[in-house]
Amino acid sequence: MPPGPIPIHWPDGSCTSAQPGCPWLEAAQQAGMMIPTGCLGGSCGACEIEVNGRVVRACIATVPSSRCGSLTVELATDPYW
Repeated sequence: MPPGPIPIHWPDGSCTSAQPGCPWLEAAQQAGMMIPTGCLGGSCGACEIEVNGRVVRACIATVPSSRCGSLTVELATDPYW
């Protein structure tokens, strides 16, 4: 049986859910969140987000399954963007 949707807590305080394997940019769009992008290939770092404290590049990463049952997303701050 495939895993069910994972609750995602966004920086604006909203909570949505997405299936594991869903692209992060798609999950953010469905939640009404805007994640900045640059190259869309994972090399520039403009789309970095922190997911449960781990930095990922949203343009090439997908929503993971979660042992704790939910995910918390923070927008990474980059002084160059």
